[in-house]
Amino acid sequence: MRRAHTVAAAALIAAYTPALALHAQATNPFTAPPKLATARALVLPKIVERTLPNGLKLVIVEQHELPIVDFTLVVRNGTEAEPKGKNGLATLTAGLLTEGAGTRDAAAIAEQLAYLAIQLGAGSGFEQSTIRLHTSLATIDSALVVMSDVALRPTFPEKSFAQQKSARLTALLQEADRAPALADRAFAALVFGENHPYGRSPAGTSEDVETITRDDVNAFWNAWYRPNNATLVIVGDLSVPEAVRRATANFGAWERETLPVLAKNTPAAAGATTIYIVDKAKAPQSSFRFGGVGVARNTKDYYPIMVMNTALGGSFTSRLNQNLRETKGYTYGATSGFTMRREPGAFGARAEVTATKTDSSLIEFLKELNSIRQPLPAAELAKTKQYLQLGYAERFESNTDISGQIAALIPTGIPLSALSGFNTGIGAVTGADVQRVAKQYVDPNKMVIVVAGDRASIEAALRATKGAPVQIVDARGRRLPVP
Repeated sequence: MRRAHTVAAAALIAAYTPALALHAQATNPFTAPPKLATARALVLPKIVERTLPNGLKLVIVEQHELPIVDFTLVVRNGTEAEPKGKNGLATLTAGLLTEGAGTRDAAAIAEQLAYLAIQLGAGSGFEQSTIRLHTSLATIDSALVVMSDVALRPTFPEKSFAQQKSARLTALLQEADRAPALADRAFAALVFGENHPYGRSPAGTSEDVETITRDDVNAFWNAWYRPNNATLVIVGDLSVPEAVRRATANFGAWERETLPVLAKNTPAAAGATTIYIVDKAKAPQSSFRFGGVGVARNTKDYYPIMVMNTALGGSFTSRLNQNLRETKGYTYGATSGFTMRREPGAFGARAEVTATKTDSSLIEFLKELNSIRQPLPAAELAKTKQYLQLGYAERFESNTDISGQIAALIPTGIPLSALSGFNTGIGAVTGADVQRVAKQYVDPNKMVIVVAGDRASIEAALRATKGAPVQIVDARGRRLPVP
């Protein structure tokens, strides 16, 4: 009897399954993907600019929804200002700012941050060094005292300096065992040349870091951390007069100085496409880097480049990722991007691929880099523009986000009003614009291709593709003899 009931139930389910499926499709709103909404004009909060008598520029954005304020001090120099032979100095200097300042040592600073429940940190990149403070309105005055001490009165304790230097040297040793890091270093050196600041890593090299002294740190800070070389971005629950008053009270006595003059840098000239192998014995993956010198942030082609690159490798549904990850399964992700700085940064496409598919990945990368130079289908163009426009607002969700967007523009010299023009600029891009910039800035015949991986297993396969000549180099892009 039990078996008869089971058979009858199975027959009933089979009979009604098609009807149930049709009912589900008619009533379930999740059976079809949602349609993208039309991008609306993004109205950003008003940006007010002021300058203190000592040359410190202020950028103030009032946001009164919550009683919190973000302060970001942007010093307009970083790795590019390091003396020759002192690569790593800018980041080491920034890392030491919170290790001792004013009358507080590192422990006292940490204790004060915890007591006030505030966030304070410092860092440095190629063309800027920053000190960031996130505080409630209730603790703002005490928090600003700590921040101004860190910026204006760092003590660079000898013990902290020795610890930071030792930690950096250890990190560099660890980095030398990672194929992605080896690929990044070699790519930068081959694209720009080791004498160009962009051809070096902000972390430095072991040889250079070994030579850095505490006096070097103090000299770098003294030369570049000056009010006439800085901008203080203030975003949060302060009126403009209140923001100016607090900035003046804490940073108004900061003394300006004449700034050193930096030499103009010229990147290495682009040559014919070459594959450079950096050997990482027994690596299970190969780290690919494709590209060359790109554009500065102030390029007139900014919006067409954003659209073109998003279609190529700037989103999850981009061509590179859909091909190498979704279709081929060679990688967890393939991307591309333009690093736009005060001077032209790099255009680069990248992926970490399974070693057994190194040659196949090369072929697919080159196929997509060539394909993007052809006319972009109208549907893909429209989808890409919507993706950029609809996602732009999330860059301004919090005070910290707004401050970060403003801070990123400061070293480039781009007017801050450009932030409000993004959606309009993207909307004006045509298919012809995309093809023009692709042909101008993505040239598969003039590219550096770095592959960091197990040379013993990938070299022959890469040479067999005949995609480009192959050279063997070290992590600094220096050619090695072929045995």
